[in-house]
Amino acid sequence: MSSPSLDPELLRAFVAVAEHLSFTRAAERLNRTQATVSLQVRRLEERLGSTLFRRSTARVELTAAGVDFLIDARRILALSEQAIARHSNQKVAGRIRIGVMEDYGTKVLPRLLSDVVERFPLVQIEMEIGLTAQFLKKLDPSFDAVIAMHPEGATEGELICRERAIWAAAANHAIEELDPLPVALLNPGCLFREWAVQALNQAGRPWRLAYISQSLAAVEALVAQGLAVTVVKGSMLTPGLRSVDPGRHVPRLPGAEIRLHRSETLTSSATLAIEHLTHRLRSMAPGS
Repeated sequence: MSSPSLDPELLRAFVAVAEHLSFTRAAERLNRTQATVSLQVRRLEERLGSTLFRRSTARVELTAAGVDFLIDARRILALSEQAIARHSNQKVAGRIRIGVMEDYGTKVLPRLLSDVVERFPLVQIEMEIGLTAQFLKKLDPSFDAVIAMHPEGATEGELICRERAIWAAAANHAIEELDPLPVALLNPGCLFREWAVQALNQAGRPWRLAYISQSLAAVEALVAQGLAVTVVKGSMLTPGLRSVDPGRHVPRLPGAEIRLHRSETLTSSATLAIEHLTHRLRSMAPGS
């Protein structure tokens, strides 16, 4: 008797529900009915002999088995997509417009996009760096995909990874001990700026806005000189900076999530390339 196979369509339904934690959102992404997605997940659970989700009227959660299987499902789908790509490179063509925050756009995405272009030589990548909250308002007309940061527990988009928001200061300066605390932040519209101001004010910590810029690199350069503290992602702490633990000098900050948002009008070529980019991004994400 042959062992049961894993239908890619069942895997895609499972991954979509796991990433959105919603059967409704998964159905919208896959352009299927909610009943169809529920049936596909149920069939997959039957084939595996495991319960992958805990369902209630209020929420959908992955079980321990679901968390473990999500890694396998993504790997199987990625291998399938890569095999298709290797044999159909000449068919994957067109322009893909991506919006992303500055740190990911300068430190993470370049090497991944190089891999995408090598695998899909006829694909043209256009990337814009900036405040992703603004990009999301123009997702369909201006971007095919936006990689954006959200507060922990967000439901929009597809989860790529979780990040820690941390206070950063110069490696050799105890700048956090100053009163008022000098702070360097990005322009209004930056989520880390909102969190920093809110946390400082709620904690009653005296502070002053010492520097403001639209460039994260400029902010980090000033902080590295011991002139202020700022907020960065824990995985993006650059040489010359150190993490400042929350306590007497700086307050605790919320958790963050990096999420992928796709245009509703993606072409099949763009979808294949973005799936490959997303897989590579997850493999390099903190904690992966």
